[in-house]
Amino acid sequence: MTRPAPGPTARPAPGPIGVLVVEDDPVAAAAHALHVDRAPGFRAVATVHGCADALRALDRAREAGTPVDLVLLDLHLPDGHGLQLCRSLRAAGHPADIIAVTSARELATVRQAVSAGVVQYLLKPFGRAALLDRLERYARYRETLGRAGEATGQDEVDHAFAVLRTAERSTLPKGLSAPTLETVAGVLREAATGLSAAAAGSAAGVSRITARRYLEHLVDTGLADREPQYGQVGRPELCYRWRAAGTP
Repeated sequence: MTRPAPGPTARPAPGPIGVLVVEDDPVAAAAHALHVDRAPGFRAVATVHGCADALRALDRAREAGTPVDLVLLDLHLPDGHGLQLCRSLRAAGHPADIIAVTSARELATVRQAVSAGVVQYLLKPFGRAALLDRLERYARYRETLGRAGEATGQDEVDHAFAVLRTAERSTLPKGLSAPTLETVAGVLREAATGLSAAAAGSAAGVSRITARRYLEHLVDTGLADREPQYGQVGRPELCYRWRAAGTP
């Protein structure tokens, strides 16, 4: 009796992507972990609040045979800077990828993050949808590079990097555009004193109403401050000022 040829060996289903949340604010850390656990294919393995605890958690996971795949990393930590933690975990042989989730907007910090191996950079404040979008893109990136062997060509390499990029669709509130936001922000940033919506609009080449929408968005995202300016009789006029880095 002829035995049937054995079929292809089935690969075991990959486990969830293990994520370490490193965030100094316990409330924010819990929220990030909750979002991770709700993302298909992801699992929050631990939340820690500092550099030393993060390294210990990575060591424990590796010793247990379940190394961390991804670190959600705040950069402003009580016992050190997140970018220094990036260098320390690489020196310790931890291959986990890193997504920065931070309020640090300085372009120099962004450049240093890229040099330190950060694969995504998500600015606070952000909503659940923004984090889930980054996680989904990271999962697709891992899937693209998950097979063994060599890349078939430049297109495959380009695709692997492309899936990590921010979606083409705007994450700004409806009706706002990135070019106009940058223009209004630039006007406010360069102003020696605060500006009214009318003054900002005139300098940016948009109407007062349009300028005010963008200025309010800058206030909502923590980039600008707003305060009433008293002068002539009547309602006070709102004055907007660019918030300097490090201003609480």
